Amino acid sequence: MEILRTEIEGLLVIKPQIFGDHRGYFFESFRQDKFVENGVDLDFVQDNQSKSKKDILRGLHFQRSPHAQGKLVQVIKGAVLDVAVDIRKNSKTYGKHFKLEMTEENKLMFWIPPGFAHGFLTLHDDTIFAYKCTNYYNVESEGCVRWDSPDLNIDWGITNPVLSEKDLNAPLFKDLKSPF
Repeated sequence: MEILRTEIEGLLVIKPQIFGDHRGYFFESFRQDKFVENGVDLDFVQDNQSKSKKDILRGLHFQRSPHAQGKLVQVIKGAVLDVAVDIRKNSKTYGKHFKLEMTEENKLMFWIPPGFAHGFLTLHDDTIFAYKCTNYYNVESEGCVRWDSPDLNIDWGITNPVLSEKDLNAPLFKDLKSPF
């Protein structure tokens, strides 16, 4: 397992070592010691999974304290364009985003610590996306930022994704009063 730092402090891309042969494949999808070696000490308390058709955009979501969540995300089946936006007010990369294409073939994983808004766009039908979370979901702590906020300038590669009502009505980034 290789852990790669991104240009935004705290965000990590995890590239597993995949062992494959005529029977299929095997890889370690999580090793706590590797995270600790990279300065991330965590305990996961909740796993989530979603299945979506192509062109579904979920996000950009975050959880406020005391329920702020770190997430280790991966694609089980299909593909996504995954995006994390830095919403830590005192960060030198506040308002910057990092995006990553994650597929069932490349098996990349993405660590998103608390202090980031997160979202993804499905690139294939029947995409299955999994999250390991460091805190429990709490509806009163949920926050959201509009996926197409002009200040974020995220190129999702799509103009009309399918969105939930919550994501359609999310505030623009410029109107965010970040709790981080």
